[in-house]
Amino acid sequence: MASTNTFSDFKLATELPAWERLQQLHKSLGKDISVKEEFSKDPKRFEKYSKTFRNHDGSEILFDFSKNLINDEIVSALIQLAKEAKVTQLRDNMFAGEHINFTEDRAVYHVALRNTRGKRMKVDGKDVTPGVHSVLDHMKEFSEQVRSGAWKGFTGKKITDVVNIGIGGSDLGPVMVSEALKHYSSDIRVHYVSNIDGTHIAETLRSVNAETTLFLVASKTFTTAETITNANTAKNWFLEHAGGEKSHIAKHFVALSTNAEEVAKFGIDTKNMFGFESWVGGRYSVWSAIGLSVAIYVGFDNFWSFLKGAEAVDKHFTETPLEDNIPLLGGLLSVWYNNFYDAQTHLVAPFDQYLHRFPAYLQQLSMESNGKSVTRGNVFSNYSTGSILFGEPATNAQHSFFQLVHQGTKVIPADFILAAQSHNPIENNLHQRMLASNFFAQAEALMVGKDEDKVKSEGATGGLVPHKVFSGNRPTTSILAQKITPAALGALIAYYEHVTFTEGAIWNINSFDQWGVELGKVLAKVIGKELDTSSPISSHDASTNGLINKFKQWA
Repeated sequence: MASTNTFSDFKLATELPAWERLQQLHKSLGKDISVKEEFSKDPKRFEKYSKTFRNHDGSEILFDFSKNLINDEIVSALIQLAKEAKVTQLRDNMFAGEHINFTEDRAVYHVALRNTRGKRMKVDGKDVTPGVHSVLDHMKEFSEQVRSGAWKGFTGKKITDVVNIGIGGSDLGPVMVSEALKHYSSDIRVHYVSNIDGTHIAETLRSVNAETTLFLVASKTFTTAETITNANTAKNWFLEHAGGEKSHIAKHFVALSTNAEEVAKFGIDTKNMFGFESWVGGRYSVWSAIGLSVAIYVGFDNFWSFLKGAEAVDKHFTETPLEDNIPLLGGLLSVWYNNFYDAQTHLVAPFDQYLHRFPAYLQQLSMESNGKSVTRGNVFSNYSTGSILFGEPATNAQHSFFQLVHQGTKVIPADFILAAQSHNPIENNLHQRMLASNFFAQAEALMVGKDEDKVKSEGATGGLVPHKVFSGNRPTTSILAQKITPAALGALIAYYEHVTFTEGAIWNINSFDQWGVELGKVLAKVIGKELDTSSPISSHDASTNGLINKFKQWA
């Protein structure tokens, strides 16, 4: 049932008493709080501020918040902020299928996609679970046919390559998960095309064989300009290699869409169409039919475990008291730094090469969700929202931007992620031990720093001394998994989804629309028509006119 709540009872964050209390705490001790000294005062600080999440398969993930700029008083005030901002009420509304995405009048129900237990979950009075499980059953059947070789191309050969054509959430999620779970992959190769730059599709098509390639066209409406342009290019290429026989398209193209008419017009058999509902946002869609490429790549059993890992975090998020609620604490810390330390950025550095696309995925999740300046009360906020999230896998990152994190003038809260067990324990596990030593050392160094006396004791003199001083007291959260399994990855993604949710709830913004994506697309359509002619244009500002006309001269 649609929510009738107009959010009039949700206040601006700055109107909440806990917000004022946090301002006072930051002014009185927040700037001067020394994490190093806090550890000296409280030998149980690590036990107090670290939380262990236990997954459905018995594996665990440790979240260590103890190196953050907090003490009991600050944490208590942050928890009170969550209560006053009614985070749990909004959370419960989301899990009840209410239309909390009020600007589009939609439920936000990606959590129903990982409802592996099959409990009743309703939107507008209708249980959506049977529909979700019907799509999952279809994905299981189809992925197993492709993997086993039962699904064959137009010449009777087994599929060897899958090309997923999408953009945004239809690309970033499947790419990231496929890379993260590569260890579990079969002999089928997966490729992802998203950029409208012709180079992306051209280079991909050069690497595959039309007889053995399956294309997944991922577009809910089947009208997304970039996706359909790339899909048509792929179709034309395929037909060139298939003797122009359009009936062969049905064996090599599958639609992840809900628009049966457009899918059929393209030439895809609608029996090979995998749908998802309007309450599935793009950046939350990897759990849906959009994850078909993942299911083919790593097998449906692993995809199912991936869903169960996320479902376990959902259970934790909805049932755990606020004081021990891991995603809620992560979101509150983000607010603490963004709004009280004026931190503009948030670093996520996975110490795991398989997770090399994880920060890129989180960028969309975080910045498309919370890059808003208007509150749920339809007024502009008078406080900062939406951190700039960035990251790269370490140890590479240590040789690029860690200098700024250690000695720059900006506060950059950081999340470090490591698996204790490597999927590739080569050289008697030497590589993993070296990786882990950096994981532990970087967080410790950012906390303890190096003072002037220490620098001088190491032999530095004169003007060189200040250059070697590290202020320390730079906040980090360490996330240590036993192993990056499908379940662990599902849990990590769901953790960051709920962190993002918590941030948006505190900031009183709608984290589930993305109107900011639209304007550039609308203007691009206008300019696209102008680029179809060779004549100069003068319909824009002087800069845009000049650039377009120069492009026409050179193109």
